[in-house]
This record gives sequence, structure tokens and C-alpha cells, in this order.
Amino acid sequence: MKLICIGRNYALHAKELGNEVPEDPVIFLKPDTAVLKGRDFYLPDFSQDVHYELELIVKISKTGRYITPENADKHYENIGLGIDFTARDLQAKLKNKGLPWELSKGFDGSAVLSEFLPKNDFKVENLEFHLEKNKNVVQRGNTTQMLFAIKDIIAFVSRYFTLKVGDIIFTGTPAGVGKVAEGDRLQGYLEDKKLLDIVVH
Repeated sequence: MKLICIGRNYALHAKELGNEVPEDPVIFLKPDTAVLKGRDFYLPDFSQDVHYELELIVKISKTGRYITPENADKHYENIGLGIDFTARDLQAKLKNKGLPWELSKGFDGSAVLSEFLPKNDFKVENLEFHLEKNKNVVQRGNTTQMLFAIKDIIAFVSRYFTLKVGDIIFTGTPAGVGKVAEGDRLQGYLEDKKLLDIVVH
């Protein structure tokens, strides 16, 4: 299973971190060992600034390479929510040195996955989701705000990586990312359905 992540897919999020709005999708990977087991997230000892990033996620259901945007819909059946935990201080240090981000993005427990639901139960091209931290809404997004739609992401990624059954795509986070601290509770909602409930330790 590959965890394929799209960076800077919401213009306001790119701007809040001082990044340029990209012309093509920004891609990075997380290893399968990044998947959080259970609902308890433990802050790593190598970072003092871990951020939450709520994202719509897509599970690939049909293997494909060089998938066209028109056929992308045939390659996934289920969607859910994920949190891309990011060691922001470590990421900044790596970026300043021109080095890859993986240490700040792919550490154990950094990929939270919800249950998956049939995409046909939703209007994927106009889908709302939000994250609450300690009962306060901190992120709110809609797929209409994506710079690159799901079909275009699948087409782009499949030019470089063969997409296999079970692969998961994190489609990018909206504005509002922020730091987590011990004792925080994060709850993610797809439309009005709660799919995530994570406690930070």
C-alpha cells in the first residue's frame, strides 16, 4: 500500500505557509508504517511543532497506469478523511537545506485514516468537510476549492506511479492548519458524519 499525498492543493493553505501556488500537483509519499493504529496519537520526541492537516482521502480500487481524467472515476469507489500530521519545525529545517520532507511527514503514526464510505453516497465534486480541535472548528474545506480535482490528481500521479488496489491518496488540506498539544482532541467530519476522533498524548 502506498500513501500518496498532495501538497498545496488549496490556494489559501499554500499562502498561509508562505508557499507559491503550484502549477502542477506537489507529490510526496508516506510509508505504510505511518498509518496510526487506534485513536491515540503520540507526539514525537524530535519535534516541538506538530501540526494537524485534515484531508479528503481516496482509496484506489482498480490498478492503473496513465489513467485519463475521464476514466479516473473508475479507479476508486470509496472516500474518507485523513490527518497528515506534520513536524513543521523539522519540515522547515529540511526545506531550508533543500532536502526532502519525508522525515517530517512520514514518521510512525503520522497518517490517520478514517473508515471509508462509498463515493456514490456523496457529491464528490462539491463535498464539505471540517476538523474540530477541542470542539472548536479549526479547518473547513470543500472539494470545489481544490486546485486539482480528484480526477486530475489520479491522472497526474498515474503517469509516474502505477496505482494499485489499496493505495490511498491524501488530496490536500485546506487553510487553518495548526499546532497540536498533549490533551487535544481532534474530530473530523465529512459533511455531517463524524469519521475521526483522535486524542493527542
